[in-house]
Amino acid sequence: MSNSPDVTRLARSLAQARAYWQTDAGRSLWEAQRACLGPVVEGRKGGHSLEMGMAPPLMTMSSIAHQVVWAPNRESAEGESTLICPPEQLALPDRCLDVMAIHHWLEYLPDAHHTLQEAARVTADNGVLVLFGFNPVGLNGLSRRWRKAEYPWQGQWRTVNRLRDWLAFVDFEVERVDYCCFRGPRSTTCRERWERLGRRHNMPLGESYMIQAQRRQRHAPIQRVKFGLRTPVSSSLGVTRTSTAARLPAGKRRMEKDSERE
Repeated sequence: MSNSPDVTRLARSLAQARAYWQTDAGRSLWEAQRACLGPVVEGRKGGHSLEMGMAPPLMTMSSIAHQVVWAPNRESAEGESTLICPPEQLALPDRCLDVMAIHHWLEYLPDAHHTLQEAARVTADNGVLVLFGFNPVGLNGLSRRWRKAEYPWQGQWRTVNRLRDWLAFVDFEVERVDYCCFRGPRSTTCRERWERLGRRHNMPLGESYMIQAQRRQRHAPIQRVKFGLRTPVSSSLGVTRTSTAARLPAGKRRMEKDSERE
């Protein structure tokens, strides 16, 4: 696997991304995204989590005991708790993770919907699936066409509604969407004043969004008993009795009524 062309391409994309997240613009966006993620994971303790990130780990504030990060190959791994496998074939059992976070990888994978299916598979029923993406209708997203063809501008940016449809396909529903990093096209920092205002009103103009989704809860079907005149009724004596009128033809029932009147 480590020598396949797909893994080499993924490792190259990850290296380019990590270089961007070390710039002033990347660090400012990372801090804004981490502030969005904090309230989601701070209250979760124990269990397991997996972060598929293109930036430094975001979940360092979490109390989850077993935190794992993903990497396409050994050369890209930066720690011991690293899961190395294809993104569309996560080497994990079903519904084992309390938090599953995908940080921008869906914008740079050729089979992104397969990776999302795998992420949904390994997320527990009471767990949360977190997706980070660049906002194509944000201030920076609208100016993307004039940017150079380099990370992060060359990725396939998807809207929140598109990912909402994808999540519905894997039986997940969106619980909340948060927008973060409010800055102009020529600014390298997410200004505190605009960030505070944008987060307060959750304005869809942020450079990035964070989607929280959970598995749809299915209730067991209830079979209701139907009663009718032709249904045998069991008495406490174990004798079965059926309505005689219900078994007689309509003409004969009228004849019996006429004889009773006489």
